Amino acid sequence: MKENLELSVIIPITEKNRQYNVEELHYLYKKNVERTKKTYEFIYVLDGNFPEEFQVLQDLKKKGECLKILKLAKWFGESIALSAGFENSDGKLILTLPAYPQIDEEEIPKIINAVNGHDMIIARRWPRMDGFINKVQNQAFHRLVKITTGTNFNDLGSGVRIFRRQVGEEVQIYGDQHRFFPLLAKRYGFKVAEINVRQSPKDAFSRVYSFGIYLRRMLDLLTVFFLIKFTKKPLRFFGLSGVTVFLIGAFLSFYLFIQRMFFHVPLADRPIILLALLLIVLGIQIFAIGLIGEIIIFTHARELKEYTIEQVVN
Repeated sequence: MKENLELSVIIPITEKNRQYNVEELHYLYKKNVERTKKTYEFIYVLDGNFPEEFQVLQDLKKKGECLKILKLAKWFGESIALSAGFENSDGKLILTLPAYPQIDEEEIPKIINAVNGHDMIIARRWPRMDGFINKVQNQAFHRLVKITTGTNFNDLGSGVRIFRRQVGEEVQIYGDQHRFFPLLAKRYGFKVAEINVRQSPKDAFSRVYSFGIYLRRMLDLLTVFFLIKFTKKPLRFFGLSGVTVFLIGAFLSFYLFIQRMFFHVPLADRPIILLALLLIVLGIQIFAIGLIGEIIIFTHARELKEYTIEQVVN
């Protein structure tokens, strides 16, 4: 590891349906990174087979450009690509940039300088130049994030972020969790903030995704919600859910018991009695899962770390 390297710039190339002008973007990014007077390196991560981009990057390297090229064996997703880039980086600060214009490149020094006093900075594209539908779905998504996690972010879809090396070492991301990286960092106690930067005009286009993508985003959000709220306290989630299901089943059973004993209503031809018994058994099982989770966490409590030390004064 290069001890004196100040900044690593990680650029993942992941989406097959985008047109990448890697050479033009590289020189734009490089020019604005150099304005900060920091020592730097560029790391390009090709998530799968991108032969044209790979050749362009090799040509840039032959011309003397300070960059690393990581070519993954197949498509793994942006989270893995970013993790691979981080593991092969040497900078004290990590700047992630998309391989396509997302912000005005001249805002890069503003983002880098803003990290002073924070552990992570997210570039919020503002004002947004997207269409009405995109603005509505963006606001709806972030409102849902605020309701479920209690955090107030406005542009988790931005791929422009800078964070200290410690953040990348402490916070692990996988799957499609790169969008929720700031939420997970905040959970560990890191200081995360957003700053407004100008959106690139090339980034202002309509994005309407398939139903499957929206469903996956919801599942990812549910995963992050569970990781933030209940990772170390599974009994709170499964216990509450199990008790609720059990009580519904118990109430139905008591209601049927009253009908049978005092009103002589026959139960043999009523499927609801099976539902009541099923809910009672299911409630007990859900509660038991939470209890087993608590036992596992208690057993490995010494190995778990859910805090971050900001400073040691000795």
